[in-house]
Amino acid sequence: MSLEENRDYTLEEIEAIIKEELGVLLYFSTPTCNVCKALKPKISQAFSEHFPIIRQIYIDSAKTPEIPASLQIFSVPTILIYLDGKEFAREGRNLSIEKLVEKIKRPYEIMTR
Repeated sequence: MSLEENRDYTLEEIEAIIKEELGVLLYFSTPTCNVCKALKPKISQAFSEHFPIIRQIYIDSAKTPEIPASLQIFSVPTILIYLDGKEFAREGRNLSIEKLVEKIKRPYEIMTR
């Protein structure tokens, strides 16, 4: 599963997805963020490889500012990971994909047994 980006979600839809899905990655970005553009395919590939059940959602913070505002996202790129409906990880601008994968690996394995 790769980053879903062909849809503008509402805050209510995002909240429902977080409650319904076993795992959710929210990737907050804007079209003008060059760091975001470089990081997005790497994050998507890493999560597709290591965590195929985690749903990946791209959120354009410029188009739907109410979503990042409600989740206290103030800069891009920011990644939120939800496991079993609860925020598990919050990573920003200078993140290590390898460290993020390691952080999620054990709880993911336990959840998907």
